[in-house]
Amino acid sequence: MKFESIAVIGERELVLGFKLIGISNIFITSGKEAVHLIGTLIESREYGLIFVSESIRKNMDIPMLNRIENTLRPLIVFIPMHGIEKHESVEQLAKRVLGVDIKGLTVNNK
Repeated sequence: MKFESIAVIGERELVLGFKLIGISNIFITSGKEAVHLIGTLIESREYGLIFVSESIRKNMDIPMLNRIENTLRPLIVFIPMHGIEKHESVEQLAKRVLGVDIKGLTVNNK
């Protein structure tokens, strides 16, 4: 069985949390640039799972949203950013889905 990579696309705060838990394919971007990147990653067929900041969804057109909703490979999961009402924070989501508490983690740049 071939292992497929995981990617994370979004704001710095979002992607760095995932980098802390070992995901190396992170892309700090937003807006139409992020939408273009998502299309490129889908076409590459290198990724099995792509986490995308919820804020990028508003920049997608209907055909792109339909494509994402109707594909399972790669699976694209929209992640809400901390502070958006009625959504889990990134910390809560990471703890629930990954079983990792990223709230207390720090980055050592030595």
